[in-house]
Amino acid sequence: MNERAVLVGLNTGSDPENDSSEISLAELERLCDTAGLTCVATVLQSKPTHDSATFIGSGKVQEVAQIIAETEADCVVLDHELSGSQTKNLEAAWNCRVIDRTFLILDIFASRAKSREGKTQVELSQLRYLLPRLSGIGESLSRLGGGIGTRGPGETKLETDRRHIDRRIQSLSRELEKIEKNRAVQRKQRQQETVIQAALVGYTNAGKSSLLNRLTNAGVLAEDRLFATLDPTVKRLTIDENEEILLVDTVGFVRKLPHHLVRAFRSTLEEVTVSDMILVVMDASDPALSEQVRVTEALLRELDAEHQPRVYIYNKCDLLPDTHSLPQRENTVYLSCATGDGIEELLETLRRVLPKKKRLMHLLIPYEKGQLLSRLHECAQIKEETFTEHGTAVSAIVDAVDEKTFIPYETEDEQ
Repeated sequence: MNERAVLVGLNTGSDPENDSSEISLAELERLCDTAGLTCVATVLQSKPTHDSATFIGSGKVQEVAQIIAETEADCVVLDHELSGSQTKNLEAAWNCRVIDRTFLILDIFASRAKSREGKTQVELSQLRYLLPRLSGIGESLSRLGGGIGTRGPGETKLETDRRHIDRRIQSLSRELEKIEKNRAVQRKQRQQETVIQAALVGYTNAGKSSLLNRLTNAGVLAEDRLFATLDPTVKRLTIDENEEILLVDTVGFVRKLPHHLVRAFRSTLEEVTVSDMILVVMDASDPALSEQVRVTEALLRELDAEHQPRVYIYNKCDLLPDTHSLPQRENTVYLSCATGDGIEELLETLRRVLPKKKRLMHLLIPYEKGQLLSRLHECAQIKEETFTEHGTAVSAIVDAVDEKTFIPYETEDEQ
């Protein structure tokens, strides 16, 4: 049986984009459902600023306490990130567990992560979240300690926990660096194939994995829940007889995505920044569609991924009477992964807007053309470079738009 939860949000009115609202609480309820919690009541506090001790103020704390008693709730979920002291104060006032939005998302990620990389990223995020909140969890009595390698009498369990977490964070960070290096090598190998790479991005549960399955028969888990998949998947898609692209399914976005996760999943999200184009997938049936678009665009800006060519894909159009109310913009496709309607239109759009394919060129640049060699380093990916009697022999992956500049220096034999 699922635990029963009361959801609480705060709307200060000072920043409409970041304050809680009915939309944000509705999303929080879906997050709770994904985590196995049943929402029994929602409370939205309107207050100019948050309270430093209880976040929502003493009056609202008493109101929520009454709701907890009436609904026999097991926990309270706050639609914000709390400090350790705020969590401690609220748990004391309500005599039940208090969970904030960040902890809830981290818990969902922990249950969904399957790969070594995903598990490492999530654990690192959890520990970074936990470390500054140890004082809010409560201190145990002092314990005796002595001997070589200890700090002597009077060390508290809190200090021991903090030191242990610091060591574990350092260990996980080193492990994640190794994983990121491996991912960078794999990414470089894909780029050297001269195949166009397209990243599937968008709000969680918009249908990215379903679209990947529909296009490539990838067999990726696709559920009607938030964050059904965390680990990135790369699949080849044949556009026509002479063109293939690599589709990369990335972790879904969500409103107020914890910065711990953005930081930990940086290597995964960087798949977006190095892609040749971005396919933005949105749930056309979601009443909060405009919020989806805003969050997605904001995170793409944060990742410095604003300039790649884009295709906007509105999924789940089978749940709408028509698509006239949806945004009408260039390079937009309306489809349904469930029925397959619109898939062919998507392929046609990809054929039309696909960036020009890169090509591996073998060049011999005369020594007196040093400026041309510098330009090659700026606009191309150098695979091999050697110095010969007649000039610099270079093997490089060159974009089609720059190709004509270097054709006069191309050699037939590989250097």
